[in-house]
Amino acid sequence: MCGIVGYCNCECDNNIQALISMRDSLTHRGPDDAGVYFDDICRIGLGHRRLSVLDLSSLGHQPMSNDQGTVWMVYNGEIYNFKEIRDNLRSKGYKFKSNSDTEVVLNAYLHWGIDCVKEFIGMFAIAFWDKRNESLYLVRDRIGVKPLYYYFKDGRLLFGSELKALMAHPHFPKDIDYGVLPTFLRYGYIPAPNSIFKHTYKVKPGHYLCLQNNKLEQVKYWDVNDYYLDEPFHGDEDKIVCELEELLVDSFKYRLISDVPLGIFLSGGIDSTTLTALLQTNTNARLKTFTVGFHEDKYDEARWASRVAQYLDTDHTEYYVSVNDCLDVIEELPNIYDEPFGDNSGIPTLILSRLTQQHASVALSADGGDELFGGYKHYRTLSSINDSFLNIPKILRNKIIGTLKTLTPDRAQNVYQSLRPVLPNITDFKDKYEKYCNILSSCNDGELQNMYKNNSSKWMPDEANILLKNITGNPNKSCLEDANTALKEIDFTSQMMASDLKTFLVDDILTKVDRASMSIGLECREPFLDHRLVEYAARIPYSLKYKHGKSKYILRRILHKYVPQVLVDRPKQGFVVPLSDWLKGDLYPMLMDYLNEDKLKREGIFNEKMVSQNIENFKRGSVGENKIWYILMFQMWKDRWLST
Repeated sequence: MCGIVGYCNCECDNNIQALISMRDSLTHRGPDDAGVYFDDICRIGLGHRRLSVLDLSSLGHQPMSNDQGTVWMVYNGEIYNFKEIRDNLRSKGYKFKSNSDTEVVLNAYLHWGIDCVKEFIGMFAIAFWDKRNESLYLVRDRIGVKPLYYYFKDGRLLFGSELKALMAHPHFPKDIDYGVLPTFLRYGYIPAPNSIFKHTYKVKPGHYLCLQNNKLEQVKYWDVNDYYLDEPFHGDEDKIVCELEELLVDSFKYRLISDVPLGIFLSGGIDSTTLTALLQTNTNARLKTFTVGFHEDKYDEARWASRVAQYLDTDHTEYYVSVNDCLDVIEELPNIYDEPFGDNSGIPTLILSRLTQQHASVALSADGGDELFGGYKHYRTLSSINDSFLNIPKILRNKIIGTLKTLTPDRAQNVYQSLRPVLPNITDFKDKYEKYCNILSSCNDGELQNMYKNNSSKWMPDEANILLKNITGNPNKSCLEDANTALKEIDFTSQMMASDLKTFLVDDILTKVDRASMSIGLECREPFLDHRLVEYAARIPYSLKYKHGKSKYILRRILHKYVPQVLVDRPKQGFVVPLSDWLKGDLYPMLMDYLNEDKLKREGIFNEKMVSQNIENFKRGSVGENKIWYILMFQMWKDRWLST
């Protein structure tokens, strides 16, 4: 695992030093080796930081070229089927000096051209510089496990594994694209291809860019939508279970390829237990598993992970997180996540990564199971609302919505409090009431995608327009809109799953894991996101993903062959921290340092009065902590990266 950087047509007083500065801003991603390639005539530069995982010798050094020096490449990731590709290329006359997958990638390009990416099973971000036709290719893997940013304007191109690499170039303009701020406040992340800066983007998953003659072309080579739109499987359930299990085992075992110690993130949930159980059963070595827990019962999964580890006889390590552990991490978040990022589960993910890195150099994470097999509760909740609400006569639906709209959140909360003895406890009532009203309105209008978006929102668009001073959201079309447009003809639940796979999974979950793990030089692999497994799961009918009141039904059928149901059949629990308590307690002074009215008024981005009112409402329990957290994360990011 590594970090890559580069530029083309970017004039600078000292191009080589600029390239080295970009490269070394990513030392955390590759502490073992470093290299640069520079062509002054073509004004092209490539830089690489290496974390040695396969073939630890100097033969894996990058940038790497062919013998003639006509093709150069830098590469971040792993190609798990590199041995099969190497054997194929050897049969065609290609010679190899190393045991690295990098050399296989290079020779695959020499043989197939840019179509070589279709041969790869793995996670990757690759830059190919082909001097033969003066073309630069930037490639991102199908799912988007590995990040790749680029800046392009007036024929000049900068690229890097993280945004901080671009910011390390002296001519990179740190101009905030304020048009994406409403989207960030809504979801807590910025969906690809957009980024926080103008003219700066993320290469979309399953795409590559080609820069030739100062023109940049974007090409799609893979799209999960194609498989959701394909004919679903209509075979025997047992046959699908058998085929899926074989594919899971094959995908998981591929991720064990390593020349350094390896471990597994084990939460004790369905996905990580399936990963651990299938691997421990199908390998001879005793696997290392790692878990972090919390002393607060409602946040703690460690006890479940411990039981699973004991049953499977893994070499298990767990660590119970203190408040001080988390508070120390929070100060580091803006540096690790060099674009505004609101998912607070990045805190325990970083602590888990640090724990694992003490014992292993590679970790397996079970991300993607919810998106592939229907694990999230909102898939069923929104589908149920859509089905039940539309069964009510439209005239009555309109009256219900009209009544709700006349009832302000404050008045609604008063009604709720008066009925509290006979109603369940609802935290953040005002937030959820407003969200529910917007969901029903979208459902009534037949705007199912707005219903889905509203459910994922913290700051609603109308609120964000008031919160932000003189700023309106107008980002480029994102992957979220791409998914929504392409999938309107399939069932609503599958639409949501595919949209989550292309947006929330990539720009939230995978971003969180990549930055947290790579910040301390830990390679993290995603076995559930083998593209063959994704393609297969997309064609499994939802009736086999949710059945008999059970989410991930078909995955559970496989898991229960290896682990007793009593160890894993329990309500889903997210990887969360007691953020609300911290913001009202130990973190409150920090909160007010960044969000005090004088500072906000001076900077002129946020409506300082509205922020203060929301903080007061949060302290009273009528506003959710994520609304406040998202603003705090933006302010901390801005002070870290734009103050110099």
